[in-house]
Amino acid sequence: MYIEWRDDLITGVDEIDQQHKELFARFNLLLDACQKGKGREEVEKVLQFLASYVKTHFRAEEEIQLTSGFPDVVTHREAHRNFIRGLDGLAQEFRDEGASLPLVIKTNQMMVAWLIDHILKMDKALAEFLHKRQPQP
Repeated sequence: MYIEWRDDLITGVDEIDQQHKELFARFNLLLDACQKGKGREEVEKVLQFLASYVKTHFRAEEEIQLTSGFPDVVTHREAHRNFIRGLDGLAQEFRDEGASLPLVIKTNQMMVAWLIDHILKMDKALAEFLHKRQPQP
């Protein structure tokens, strides 16, 4: 089962949308590997990528929030920090126990929840705020 990029996930902020699409692509690589019985080998690659990429992505989002005066920046930033803590926990579990099936399942569940819930709720709220601030033609 893949997670498909859908139009309702578009924020209208090109930089953010492109980064979200990259996260979906990487996550789908993990799902594909899992379906082919290679999920365990891919977990480490995905965790390493995510550890780096989400920090870059979150910095970009938070910079946009700060410069635009987005009122919910603190809550959004805390959601980002919670996700990073979750990733750190998965990475630690990987270091301690290796790429176990439970780790692959936890990684999948965490990514599905994040990619869909966070984008549809928090990132869309940011996008709506930004679009309302833009001068109308």
